[in-house]
Amino acid sequence: MYSVFEIFKIGIGPSSSHTVGPMRAARAFVCALDEEAVLARVRNLRVELFGSLALTGRGHGTDRAVLLGLMGEDPETVDTDAIPRRLAEVSETHRLRLKGRHPIDFDPGRDLVFHRDAVLLRHSNGLRFAALDAAGQTLRCEDYYSVGGGFILRADDPDDGGGGRLAHAPYDFSSAAELLALARKEKLSISELVWRNECSALDAEAVRSGIDRIWGAMRECVAHGLHAQGELPGGLHVRRRAPELHRRLAQAQGGDSWSLMDWLNLYALAVNEENAAGGRVVTAPTNGAAGIVPSVLHYYRDHHPGANDDGVRTFFLTATAVAILYKIKASISGAEMGCQGEVGVACSMAAAGLAAALGGDNDRVEQAAEIGMEHNLGLTCDPVGGLVQIPCIERNALASVKAVNAARLALCGDGYHRVSLDQVIATMRQTGLDMKRQYKETSLGGLAVNVVEC
Repeated sequence: MYSVFEIFKIGIGPSSSHTVGPMRAARAFVCALDEEAVLARVRNLRVELFGSLALTGRGHGTDRAVLLGLMGEDPETVDTDAIPRRLAEVSETHRLRLKGRHPIDFDPGRDLVFHRDAVLLRHSNGLRFAALDAAGQTLRCEDYYSVGGGFILRADDPDDGGGGRLAHAPYDFSSAAELLALARKEKLSISELVWRNECSALDAEAVRSGIDRIWGAMRECVAHGLHAQGELPGGLHVRRRAPELHRRLAQAQGGDSWSLMDWLNLYALAVNEENAAGGRVVTAPTNGAAGIVPSVLHYYRDHHPGANDDGVRTFFLTATAVAILYKIKASISGAEMGCQGEVGVACSMAAAGLAAALGGDNDRVEQAAEIGMEHNLGLTCDPVGGLVQIPCIERNALASVKAVNAARLALCGDGYHRVSLDQVIATMRQTGLDMKRQYKETSLGGLAVNVVEC
């Protein structure tokens, strides 16, 4: 069973599958070398990227993430201000310190290989690491997969989802029907059920403070995004819009009929502009969709009378349950499902979380989650230039508004709905399997080929 602290990970932009996951995989590889006491014998190291990682890896920062991971850095704690200097040093000297202490010769242009026409067996996001000694003998060679949301798995891992840390959770569920039945039997809300699962691994205060830390990281991301100026990196000349929109909203007297939508747009833009710039963000459940949950949470916290910290925690716990269902029954990887697996899932999570925070019962929460995904089915992942900017940033803003509307539709009804969350998850999975490869984070189709880069 997955934890709230696995669904929501603090990391860096611009991509959970192409940045956070590869950094974690590279770090895991060098840590394994260290644990086997062979790190000091490494003289050469080769990294190969496959599938979507090769096709959009440069725009998504995969090459940079791998180097940082080999240095022993972790996405949650890496000093983002020091990244440019450290990467420039490797590029200029062709020297890399594994785990920050063992120097080897490493030329990124030679030793980091992009296989644009090859895919490893288990997932489109594949990495292969090989460490060699002075005689050219292989000390360790291992394949990893970045399966979305920062989750990674080794080639021989039995769980395609990258595992879950709540091995002894009292409530196990793999479908919405099971989740609702469990909650009904135990007379619990969805958030209370997830809370009890979390408390099987940590004490209550640790769970509470951990959720508060995630919410704090989201707030800091929004705050930074509201004031950072200039163009985003990558060459598309995309200007940050959040600061100007924030200025206009702050100066408005009393707002108008559009103001709440403007605030939702603002929060999402702030987060996703930070993500595109490689800043500190929280996977929710991915980086490409990182703006939706914090946008809707800010909407709840800042614009709803009676909103409080308990409501925020209810939101996170409920959204976690929804994310678990998608991860178990489908995928949260844009390389597998297209953007319906990222923005669509985030919209579904946020709709359910808001419905729960506003007092909705379990049936209405499930309905809100279903509505949030039903109207994102078929959404493609076609980033222009391989960058998480166009259409990704605006897509988060639109999905934030859609999530609030989904929650509202569910709360205004009697709980009855014809389409279940399980049915819409199954439909999303089948749609993703049927979707052509060029529309799944490869930048080989859609807007990525029809928008001229200049």
